[in-house]
Amino acid sequence: MTRWTPGEAELEQQLAAGELEQVTRGQADGAQLLKKARRTIDTANKVVETDPDSAFVLAYDAVRYAGTSLLAQQGLRPTSKGGHYAVERALRVQFGSAFRLFGSMRRRRNELEYPDLPDEESDQAEAQQAIQDAHVLIAAAEQLLPILSLF
Repeated sequence: MTRWTPGEAELEQQLAAGELEQVTRGQADGAQLLKKARRTIDTANKVVETDPDSAFVLAYDAVRYAGTSLLAQQGLRPTSKGGHYAVERALRVQFGSAFRLFGSMRRRRNELEYPDLPDEESDQAEAQQAIQDAHVLIAAAEQLLPILSLF
């Protein structure tokens, strides 16, 4: 049995390309990142009415932390070369549609952070939806984390 089945070939390509790197010991404990995801989504909930853009970005960050926690639990970490897209690819190849929303949230976060138009903003409804989606993805990560481990 291989270490990252399913998705072994893709993950090995990401490692070879320097988009992911292997980590051990404390760096390979996803529990702390999952706690950070929960704290971050709590913060998003607090600002959604007054600052929808920040709430959306925080919801995205919470999902990214949750996804990165799953990679860490397997001894993997994205590098600055691979960035957020490396996390998306690794999640998609391993967990399929369960983390499909991560990709659309990542793209929307990029639109908000690097707008084509100066008035590009999120609204409260969009931010609330992002928070709801983040709760679903964090719950999925909470279910997966205990069954993932280093070989």
